[in-house]
Amino acid sequence: MLRQYKIRYYNFKLVIMVIALAVIGIVAVGSAEPSLQNRQIAGFAFGVFLMLVISLFDYSVLLNLYWLMYLFNILLLAMVIFMGDDSKGAQRWLEIAGIRFQPSEVAKILIILFFAQFIYKHREELNTFKYISLCVALFAVPAFLVYYQPDLSTTIVICMIFCIIMFTGGLSWKVIGGILAVVVPVFLIFMYLILQPDQKIIPEKHMYQLNRIISFFNKDEYSNTLGYQQEYSVMAIGSGQLTGKGYKNNEISSVKNADFIAEQQTDFIFAVIGEEFGFAGACTVIVLVILISVECLLIARRAKDIAGTIIAAGVGSMLGLQSFINIGVVTYLLPNTGLPLPFVSYGLTSLVSSFIGIGFVLNVGLQCRQK
Repeated sequence: MLRQYKIRYYNFKLVIMVIALAVIGIVAVGSAEPSLQNRQIAGFAFGVFLMLVISLFDYSVLLNLYWLMYLFNILLLAMVIFMGDDSKGAQRWLEIAGIRFQPSEVAKILIILFFAQFIYKHREELNTFKYISLCVALFAVPAFLVYYQPDLSTTIVICMIFCIIMFTGGLSWKVIGGILAVVVPVFLIFMYLILQPDQKIIPEKHMYQLNRIISFFNKDEYSNTLGYQQEYSVMAIGSGQLTGKGYKNNEISSVKNADFIAEQQTDFIFAVIGEEFGFAGACTVIVLVILISVECLLIARRAKDIAGTIIAAGVGSMLGLQSFINIGVVTYLLPNTGLPLPFVSYGLTSLVSSFIGIGFVLNVGLQCRQK
């Protein structure tokens, strides 16, 4: 499994950018919730260790366990339903041997790895109806288990990742056009129906998700209830101006210090960065996210096989999409979804899973076709 690699092919640039982004996260979490900073540092250290170890293992060998990865993923997600911890109306956490983690975060990486090998094994059949249907069926199982928790935001992300995986795997434009011709009208009709009064499509336990969508499109009516966090978040970012109010400042006018934003160490950590480090700090995070995603896509282009291409493109897209959605929510450009900002938000499962994903990308890069 371990191979001899040439050190000059190791992508230290990607490692430095990822570590820099994670360090910014540690600093921001320390300001938002000082009691959690040491745990974030521990998660950072463990994540970096796993990233470096995984980067030296031949991904082609590890992918031979793809069916075990798939079954393990399903098992973890199913255990959440029967044994998971309930928190704030959602059952997303699992505790095993004293370790509490969120399987839906792990699911993102396992889905990418499984389909990387599955498509590689059946690449000649990719554009057949039978194969596409099989891929959709295999994906639908973990997607439904995540949605059932309920976790609509993560479900949306993994659906987008699946679409990128299929496209990267070689799905033809004719097939993509046909699918879009059906999916887009159905989606628009679905959105129209769920926004109607007394709709019955979304069950009662998922109503909070619908209310978030409604409040976003009716900001005046819901501004003092469901949309208040995003309004305060925008105020915090705007008040930071160019260079911010300073790290752990004691200003009375600080939105963070007044605790106007709930869970600011997780979903709204970008607001803390914007207030304390200003436009410069916010842009630094955005630029790092873009550079990391682009670097993953560049590695995907040079991968030795389609499996490597899917891994690098899948991880890069996952980080980019999730960051775009998180920052879009914090800046009130998108409905509130509850997604963490990769490498920055507090959340050890998300942090470690992201480092694992980068570890696989680094190994793909070590085996790339060199110029």
